[in-house]
Amino acid sequence: MNHHSMTSEAAAQFGDGIQMILSRWAALRMAIENDWGGRDSLQKSQQLGHNLFNFLTQSKDQVYVDDVEDILYEFMDSLNTEIEDGSVEEVAEKFMVMREECLEGKYDSIKKLRETNVPSVSYTRQPNSDDEEDSDEDDAIIENNMSAMEVDAPQPQRQSNHNLNDNVADESSMKDAPQDADGWTVVSKKSKGRKK
Repeated sequence: MNHHSMTSEAAAQFGDGIQMILSRWAALRMAIENDWGGRDSLQKSQQLGHNLFNFLTQSKDQVYVDDVEDILYEFMDSLNTEIEDGSVEEVAEKFMVMREECLEGKYDSIKKLRETNVPSVSYTRQPNSDDEEDSDEDDAIIENNMSAMEVDAPQPQRQSNHNLNDNVADESSMKDAPQDADGWTVVSKKSKGRKK
């Protein structure tokens, strides 16, 4: 723990370990694959690996797990990704354990990472000329699903007098609306009123 510098072999092992951990971090993989940080998300993640390596191997001060967590949180924020699943803390802890092992000339955790049968992650994205069309189709599906939402029919005895006349037309149009087996009535989207 008193050592602050690694041998060249330890540094090489540690660099590999950092890349393996980052490549297996599900939240980071999703952010990269979906370009949440922009088209250069992959390059940003590679830079994160270099920055972490430099910070963890060249820091003159004592390195704490909180420092590593801060770096990871800031990086994920730069990818427009908010992490609340505890994975930042888990990844930071793995880096710290691996760092201590490498400072002592031990590579057990790195060896375990190499031996695990996790499929390698490919960050290449297939070119898709109709990305915008897919987005439009998704929007249309969402809109159709929203317009098909079912709600209870309003009950006149619960309404105040000033709303009663407005809703009489609604009730008559709802009598024509189809009902499903559960007694729910399909209500079409109205142009007036608040959006939720």
